[in-house]
Amino acid sequence: MISPSIKSQFEAIVGKENIMDSPAQRLVYSYDATPNIQAMPDLVVAPRSTEEVVKIVNVCQKGKIPIVPRGSGSNLCAGTVPIAGGVVLLFKHMNRIIEVDEQNLTVTVQPGVITQDLIETVEQKGLFYPPDPSSMKISTIGGNINENSGGLRGLKYGVTADYVMGLEAVLANGEVIRTGGKLAKDVAGYNLTQLLVGSEGTLAIITEATLKLIPKPESKQTMLALYENIDAAAQSVSNIIAAQIIPATLEFLDQPTLQAVEDFAQIGLPTDVEAVLLIEQDGDSQVVERDMRKMATLCMASGAISVQVAATLEEAEALTTARRAALSALARLKPTTILEDATVPRSEIANMVKAINEIADRHQVKICTFGHAGDGNLHPTCPTDARDLEEMERVEAAFADIFERAIQLGGTITGEHGVGMVKAPYLQWKVGATGIAVMKGIKQSLDPQHILNPGKIFTEEARKRLVVSS
Repeated sequence: MISPSIKSQFEAIVGKENIMDSPAQRLVYSYDATPNIQAMPDLVVAPRSTEEVVKIVNVCQKGKIPIVPRGSGSNLCAGTVPIAGGVVLLFKHMNRIIEVDEQNLTVTVQPGVITQDLIETVEQKGLFYPPDPSSMKISTIGGNINENSGGLRGLKYGVTADYVMGLEAVLANGEVIRTGGKLAKDVAGYNLTQLLVGSEGTLAIITEATLKLIPKPESKQTMLALYENIDAAAQSVSNIIAAQIIPATLEFLDQPTLQAVEDFAQIGLPTDVEAVLLIEQDGDSQVVERDMRKMATLCMASGAISVQVAATLEEAEALTTARRAALSALARLKPTTILEDATVPRSEIANMVKAINEIADRHQVKICTFGHAGDGNLHPTCPTDARDLEEMERVEAAFADIFERAIQLGGTITGEHGVGMVKAPYLQWKVGATGIAVMKGIKQSLDPQHILNPGKIFTEEARKRLVVSS
């Protein structure tokens, strides 16, 4: 519990209006988008500047009070659940786009900037920020950096880490560090910028970011390829890449996901096929035309029964929006929806999908699969009911088997969601005991009191502090 004297110190820093401590207010920040995991913070504090963050951290480190940096809470690994209590640090005031530098093709932002707001702002200047997580309408840049978020455009353009050039961050001892900058090249010492990207708020608190921009693509086209079997869809993915075409988007949806999305979006998606690929290309208009023709031919040659090119921008947007709505659509099926991400080499997509289906049958659970086929990042999703404890045990066992199979196929336990609490029990499967020891050494060096987002990434902490809502 945070004492009245400590609370008074926070009030002196940010003002009473930026402190939330009622049970109802704290309840709002006791969970994130991850189902079935919840824990109450002692206090929610909303700083307005880096200087205020420094002062808050100084109070916390003296009192050994946990701090959980939080954006919109849209992560799916329980990365912002305050399982050790303490202070949730809310960045709703630190939401300015500080500078769009058209000469250096960079943008400097505070962590609370909404992803889509940033994308739309730079596009007005003919520039492009590619990372586009499905939650981009609500997710924040700070959250994206902490989780190293991906998105539909990840195949061609990469993930958040590929666009973070520099950071300002507050360390656990209250000192401010600046890493990187607007430089196209900088190899001075360890790459501290990339160390902090994806660290899930466990190493430092990000207060400012300088991001890389690129010219906005001239044109874009979208098409839908329909398949009677998953093998043919997977073969299309392999053949497209082998033809040295890198589409902006190459997404996969299986039949159960298609049915759920069409019931939700009602845009005329086919629901009588085994799988579809949503393919998008952008760039020079002539190159886009050429690539779309080639990809359509490759899909048909690989076993597609039909290829449909969106005739209008509205049609294309409807298809992309429908894909982004997959989680929302599946969430309508049962009270609880568990969405995971297992990533394998592209060549193993068909094997991974088959494995997911076999594992679901073996554990007698329903799993729908969609995801980023172009980069091998699949999202097996289980509509279930957390109140059915016996079924939840089977669901957990099924996902453990899915992660194990992904690693056996040369993959990983998470491609873009992060580790948080949910994947902590499986991290050692991927990185080994030595890898865990190295990560713990870094954590110990930067946060010896373990006050920054405790209970995340490492198994024993997650298990010790886990609170599951009934």
